[in-house]
Amino acid sequence: MPPIAAPADKRFRRAHVKPARRGKVSARHAWRVFKVITVLALAVYGGWRGTVLVLGAPALQVTRIAVRGNERLSAGEVLALVDGLRGQSILTVDLDEWQQRLLASSWVEEAHVRRVLPSGVDIRLHERRAIGIGRLAGALYLIDATGVVIDEYGVDYSELDLPIIDGLAARPADGASAVDQTRARLAARVIASLESRPELADRVSLIDVSDAHDAVVMLEGDTVMLRLGEEDFAGRIQEYLDLAPALRERVSDIDYVDLRFDERLYVRPVSKR
Repeated sequence: MPPIAAPADKRFRRAHVKPARRGKVSARHAWRVFKVITVLALAVYGGWRGTVLVLGAPALQVTRIAVRGNERLSAGEVLALVDGLRGQSILTVDLDEWQQRLLASSWVEEAHVRRVLPSGVDIRLHERRAIGIGRLAGALYLIDATGVVIDEYGVDYSELDLPIIDGLAARPADGASAVDQTRARLAARVIASLESRPELADRVSLIDVSDAHDAVVMLEGDTVMLRLGEEDFAGRIQEYLDLAPALRERVSDIDYVDLRFDERLYVRPVSKR
């Protein structure tokens, strides 16, 4: 048998006879990529649909709102502040937004809102406490210990037995508070000093803090102004009550008694014109 001739060209290699196979591999690879992309797309869609279904599930919608810490505000008034919260998804509801709505009430000093899975929201409040009735620009307002104006005083608060506080108004300024904070703190210190002496607290009808370093008080049924300074308020009021009978024997019509000095007191009679 004669020998088979082979090309003498050394560039002839096995790789040169594989184009058809490479084409098949590329097609197979593209098919695999297509299948992977399809699977991923279906997984993403399924995850999205599952998330939508979970977030919209009735079992995860807010149906119960518990309110704690409210004293002046009724539970109904608190719920009115968060009207629209019920029915929200417990998983996505923005609790900070609802907390800010609660803080918009002048009675609310602090508010904490938290999720209680699966469908509850717990609201805990710390309300402001009115310490007195501030007289500002001829009107009366409930004031707290920091000088915050809580609400205008009216028949809704007639059961509150609080002293009138004069001299709170701040100097007019754009954007400034209506109440001078330093003088408000002085009034708060006077009232705090009397908390352990309710028999004295009940007798104080007016506190004047026009001078931020000298609290002046008037007692129920008494026209005498008592200058108390910046400390020992309860002790100085008690000192006046102990000495009042003797003082009136000497001065029948007293304008004010200065009790700021521990070793002595000064009595000023009403000037007669």
